[in-house]
This record gives sequence, C-alpha cells and structure tokens, in this order.
Amino acid sequence: MLRRQSPEEDSTVLIDVAPEAEKGHTYGSTAPISEPSGHREAAGRVGSPSKPRVADFVLVWEEDLRLGRQQGGAGRDETDTRGAWRETFLDNLRAAGLHVDQRAVQGENGAVQYVLLRAPWAVLCYYAEDLRLKLPLQELPNQASNWSAGLLAWLGLPNILLEDVPDVPPEYYSCPFKVSKLSRFLGSDNQENFFTSTERHQILFAILAKTPYGHEKKGLCGIDQLLAEGVFSAAFPLHDGPFRTPPEGPQALGLTQRQVLFRYWARWSQWNKYQPLDHVRRYFGEKVAFYFAWLGFYTGWLLPAAAVGTLVFLAGCFLVFSDIPTQELCSSTDHFEMCPLCLDCPFWLLSSACTLVQAGRLFDHGGTVFFSVFMALWAVLLLEYWKRQSATLAYRWGCSDYEDIEERPRPQFAASAPTTAPNPVTGEDEPYFPERSRVRRVLAGSTVVVMMVAVVVVCLVSIILYRAIMAILVSRSNNTLLAAWASRIASFTGSVVNLVFILVLSKIYVALAHILTRWEMHRTQTKFEDAFTLKVFIFQFVNFYSSPIYVAFFKGRFVGHPGNYHTLFGVRNEECAAGGCLIELAQELLVIMVGKQIINNAQEILVPKLQGWWQKFRLRSKKRKAGASEAVGQAPWEADYELLPCEGLFDEYLEMVLQFGFVTIFVAACPLAPLFALLNNWVEIRLDARKFVCEHRRPVAERAQDIGIWSHILAGIAHLAVVSNVSARAGRGGAGAPGPRGRARADQPPRAQAFLLAFSSDFLPRAYYRWTRAPDLRGFVNFTLARAPPAFASAHNRTCRYQAFREDDGQYSPTYWNLLAIRLAFVIVFEHVVFSIGRILDLLVPDIPESVEVKVKREYYLAKQALAENEALSGTNGAKDNYSQSSERSLGPQPTLPGGGQASQVPSP
Repeated sequence: MLRRQSPEEDSTVLIDVAPEAEKGHTYGSTAPISEPSGHREAAGRVGSPSKPRVADFVLVWEEDLRLGRQQGGAGRDETDTRGAWRETFLDNLRAAGLHVDQRAVQGENGAVQYVLLRAPWAVLCYYAEDLRLKLPLQELPNQASNWSAGLLAWLGLPNILLEDVPDVPPEYYSCPFKVSKLSRFLGSDNQENFFTSTERHQILFAILAKTPYGHEKKGLCGIDQLLAEGVFSAAFPLHDGPFRTPPEGPQALGLTQRQVLFRYWARWSQWNKYQPLDHVRRYFGEKVAFYFAWLGFYTGWLLPAAAVGTLVFLAGCFLVFSDIPTQELCSSTDHFEMCPLCLDCPFWLLSSACTLVQAGRLFDHGGTVFFSVFMALWAVLLLEYWKRQSATLAYRWGCSDYEDIEERPRPQFAASAPTTAPNPVTGEDEPYFPERSRVRRVLAGSTVVVMMVAVVVVCLVSIILYRAIMAILVSRSNNTLLAAWASRIASFTGSVVNLVFILVLSKIYVALAHILTRWEMHRTQTKFEDAFTLKVFIFQFVNFYSSPIYVAFFKGRFVGHPGNYHTLFGVRNEECAAGGCLIELAQELLVIMVGKQIINNAQEILVPKLQGWWQKFRLRSKKRKAGASEAVGQAPWEADYELLPCEGLFDEYLEMVLQFGFVTIFVAACPLAPLFALLNNWVEIRLDARKFVCEHRRPVAERAQDIGIWSHILAGIAHLAVVSNVSARAGRGGAGAPGPRGRARADQPPRAQAFLLAFSSDFLPRAYYRWTRAPDLRGFVNFTLARAPPAFASAHNRTCRYQAFREDDGQYSPTYWNLLAIRLAFVIVFEHVVFSIGRILDLLVPDIPESVEVKVKREYYLAKQALAENEALSGTNGAKDNYSQSSERSLGPQPTLPGGGQASQVPSP
C-alpha cells in the first residue's frame, strides 16, 4: 500500500474553473479549456500552462437525522457499522497517498457529505506503471477516416455528413509507462497535465477498488462493495464542466471537452453527421467509444439493407394485384369450401381470406428470395469489415494487446482468490483460482440457465394454448367480422402477451446472472463481462426468439388432417391463419422488434427525465430547508450528484444484438425490418449520446480491446441467419398456396430435420408447378388443396378442401415427396454457396489492414528503443547519485509498496 504523502503536497490544487466561473457561474471543470492549437490535453503533455484541479474523484453519502432518531438498537448498530467501515476506508485511502477533502451540504434534517479525492504525482506515477497504462512516445497526425467520405471524395460529391470538430485529439506511438524512463515520454516536463483526466480517473478507481475497509478475505474490500452495502451513495469522477455553452455564444476555442461533445455529437440536429469517436474515446474511454463505433458502423451498413428491403416491399405492392393465383383465390366465391378450423367451427369459404392473402403476398414473392440471399451475404460482409474497423481503432487507441498483457485481475477476484500463481505472460505473481473449481461452478451455473430456459419454454407453450383457445372462442362469436378474423386476433393478442412475458422474465434473469457470474470467480473484468453476457444472451435469445421460431418453423406442422387432427393437452394444434404463416411471422416480428424499440426509447426518454427531476428536487429541497441560497450556485460535485448514475453498456449492446438477430434471421418474413432498425438506430445514437453527455454522471473511463464476446455472438447469429433464411425461403409454401397455408399440410416424418420443417414461402411450389404444369400458374390454388377423406365427408354430409399435398385417404401424395426432395437440394446448395462465398470473402478481406500491421511494427520498434537500457547515460555512479538526489528533493519520501519496500524512484520534471 502506498504510504501517505507529506503535508506540503496538500497545497496543490487540481481543478480548473471554467471561464464562466468568473462571470458568476461556479461550475468547475476538471481540465483546462481548449488551447488555440485545438489539442487541450495534448498541449498539456508538451508543457502548456494550465490551472490546478480540485478533485479527480468524488465519494458521496447522505445522512438522515430523522432516521437516526427513529431507529432502534439493531438499526443504530447497522448505522454505526457503516460509519466505521466508511472511516476505515477513508483512512486507508489517506494511507495509500490520496488527498482526502471532505465537504458537507447541511440540511434541516440531514446532510449530504462529499469526499473529494485527488492523487499526487508520486501516486499517479506508481499506479500508472502498476496498471501498465500506455502513454505517448511520439505524436502522429490524426488519421481518422470514413470509407463513405473517401468514396464521396473520389466521386467528387459533397459530403453532408462531414463536419469540422474542434480540439481533435492527436494520435501517438505509445508504450506501457515506466517510471525509470519518464523522460522518454511526451510531456514529461509538465506534472500537471502529463496524465489526462481519464488516466487519473482510472488510477483513482483502481485504488478505490482495491482498498479494504475490513478483512479482505471476507469480501470487505473495494468501493463497489461499499456502494452495494449503502455505505456510500455514489462514487464518480467529475464531468468537465457544464455541457451547455456560455450565454455569450459558443466560442470553439473556449469549449470544454464536454461542451464539444454536446455541440458536435449529442444534439438531435447532429443526426446526419459523423460521430467524433476520438473525442468520445478521450472523454469516456475506449469501452464507450467502441460501443458507439459499432453502433455507427452497423447503422451505416443498414442503409443499403433498408434500401433493398424497401424496394422489395414496393415490388410486392405492385405484384399483389397482378398475381394470378391471388386473383383466382379472391374471385373463387363459393368454389372452394374449406374444412372447419375447430371442432365446433363452421365450414368457410377460401375467398373470405382474400384480404389476408393479399397482405401476405406483400412479403411472399420472388423478390424476397433475392433479398434473403442479399441479407445473408450482407451479414457476412458486415462482420468482416467490422473486424478491420475494430482492429484499426484498437491500434489507433493503443489497446491492441490490452486483454493479453495490460489487463489486471479484478479487485473482487484478488480479494477472494485462495492463492497466487505466476502469470504465464508477464511472469508476475497474481491471485489465482483453480481452474477445476471454476469449471465446477460454471457447470452448476449452467444448470440454472437451463432451468430458466425451461421457464421460457413453459411460457411459450402457455401462449400457444392461449392462442388456440382464443381462436376457438372468437370464431364462435355471432359477429361475422370477428369470426373471420379469429386467428389473426388470437395471434396478435398472443404476441402482446408474449412481449409482456419477455420483459418481465428479462429483469428477473439479469439479476440472477449477476449473482452466478460473481460466484464463478473470473480473473479479469473482460472475462467476467463475457461470461455474464453469454449467460444473459442465451436466455434472451430463447426469450425473444422462441415465439418467432415457433411461428416460422413449427406452427401448422403437426395439425393432422380432417378426421385425424392432432391435439396438445386436449386442444387442437394451431394452424396458420388465412394468409399463411409468413404474414403471421411478419406480425410477430413487428410486434416484438418494433414494440420493444418503442418501449425502450420511451423509457430512455421519459424515465431519466423523471428520475433526474426527482433527484434534483430532493437534493435542492434539502438546501432550501437549510436556508441555502440558490444564487450562490452549485459546486461541480453537487451538480454532478444530481445527475443519474451510469449503468453501463450491457443493455445497449443487448438491444442492438437482438435487433441484428431480427434483421438477419427473420428478414425473409419482413423486408422492412432493416428500415425499422435504421430509423430506430438514428434515434438511438443521439439518445445514448445525450444520456452520456447530459443526463448521467461521468463513468470511469474503462479500456477495452474490442466489443468483447458480442463479436462472437454476432458471428453465430450471422451463420444461423443463413440457415434460417434458406430453409424459410425453401419450402414453407411447398405445401401451400397463397391461401391459409399450414392447414394439416406439414406433418413431416419424425426423421426429418428441423430446418426442413421451416416452410414459409410458396416460391418452390410455384416454381415446381410452373415447370411441370402451367407456366402462367393458372390452377395453382386448386393444385395446393387436398380433399377431405371420405369418412370425414360422410360424417358431415358434405365435402370440403384443406391445404396440403395429400391423397383422398389422407396419405402424402407423390407431389409432396417431389417437393421435399427439391427443398432439401435447394437448402444444401444454397447453404454451401453462401458459406463458400463467405469463406472466400473472409480470405480476401484481411482482419487487420496492411497499413495497421506496418504501424504496429513501427510502434514496437519505437517502444523497444525508448525502453532500452541506456548504458552510456546511466553507467557512472555519479550520474546515478545526482539522479537519486534530485528525485528525493523533488518528491520527498517514496510510496511504500505493499510488500514493505519502496517503489522505484519517480523522477521529477
């Protein structure tokens, strides 16, 4: 643990007050304003003057005097325990070398206590080396670029997406910080600005996360546990001043980092501009920047998908009125009398389903076959080019080897690990948890995941039964319109009920997954987040996709035929409504995908505003009761405490990845899905940007190498999409016309594989009919309808038709088996072609651009030069003595290491 520093250093002040503070505004800034060069913190590295800071980090707790007076013995003991933990924690922070300044805002019945923390130079240097922070060796020109900007420039077209953003962060060749090589790093002659604000925050949070407040082996360690126990109300780094510009008008050279982000990124008017990702990374860290880079990249690639999907849908609008089978069905009047949909339901006319068949035809035509192929290749190319973009950003941001070399064990893991072992990469002793014990815990946690998935399946079965019963009840209605739309009403209400189940179960499972992942003892934060993400995604995949998968792949497959219908718990198995299962799948997709997007966006807009209003009202009412004047203004830590806590990026990633699944796996049913996704993401980017810049406290800047396990999940979804789209397009119409497809036509043999049951389009049946019977498709409706068995007809004294390829005795006809062979061949050929093309693209498109590989080698060479031992300079004892004495005079006593020794000398500029 670092030894507490000398009192002389306490006079150092570490915050800059923004220009408006001199005009009566007291909201401070954690960094100096932009220099004329446009590189505020970069300029600080090379010795530009700057004003001191007040704090790097803030801890907050609230005291309620009324609660203390009302509490009994047990409650008072709990309060005293929390107070003892708090004091122990603050004492240990002082012992670690931090400067602790406590401020209070008194109220009538309580107080809000603020603890301002800052780290002196020696502590920053020691922990920067311990955390292996990468610091700059040589400045480079900023090489940020967009492929669309290059394309438009090559075509000579104006680029409306491009905007000049001030204070562009420069790029650097960098390497892990070494105290002994301080002079080799840029800006080493300026202690005040040598470490950026985000680096200071990372160092402070690392100290807070590892500082104990009791027995470490009992888990009494770290700020996260104290927040969970209610000892502190909040812990956060300060924002860089207010996000709004001064009333006199925006002056680009005087904008703080937060104001630059608000003006050029977080405003709704910036919806058509490139994101300033380098500015986002500098202010929020690599993890947040990678999320917005992925979101922007994915949204840009949705543009061609949305354009093609819209054209396919418009083509369906024109084809619906010229399609001969649809015209035959709508003009058939009483020619096709269909068998009852339930035991007590009446016979019905196929022509009554004309409207629903026309609606289904909007999505089910030859154009969607092309669109399915297009989207399968689109997904492959998207992920291949994202790998290149991710590798480029990781290099530019200096985090290419973060997970392998730089990332340290989680503080919670270090506190609970039973032993230590050498790290195979660095050779250093680190906390260690036996792999066999972890595997046992992971397997035990997996059983809980399976149980929760089983709960989702039970909910799905209940929804299936609900739809079947609801369809029967509505079909018995005396209202002719309701009876005709019975299946559609049951399907729509079932989708809404399913959405409610999805949202409720999601909240329960996420909390459970947190507990399981903590118990599994993962070494690093990246591995912890990957394990948590995988657990939740498996559950959410089943939760969100189970109902669409059922409609796409299973509904209407096990109905039977007239006189021999199959049942589930005594209820006849569901059939696809008039218009087919494809239109039902489109409806399911829109209800779940679009409905979830609307609910999420409404929550992200309304809930933070209400929570923020209540937080401000609660805290300001305390000040008013205490007689505090609003005119005095707020300290920066008070203003930031009124903001909402940042809850991380997991929910944001999950929302986008689930959307990606809907857009790729089920796009054959709804070509408009990419368009809805594009519109949502345009809103989502600015909504999330406002949330981070304006409404939430500043998060601790976390490093990351990429988007983590989400990239592997996206690749799995892309592979599943190929199979899904192929099988979905291949044959659902094989047993169906544009009428009420799915009626008793899909009783597949038990040995048939699942994807062969995925019949949702009549593309192949139409092609087969065109090749073997009539090129103009006349008579196609009659071709797809079977006659009820004689036993059923004699029992009802009338004959009827149902949709299937069967003989009069109910057995499958030769046409059925011919179509089955065609579908199987189509699926195999299509999958192999698409996967082969994807593999070729994978080989042709390198994961890392050649220019980046050259730069990585150049950086390695410079780092090796900078950190090499210089025998010529350090060979004489006199030089060493002068260096040592100079360091002692500049820094005073050195930080004490946890093992009892001293840290290596930290040279003073």
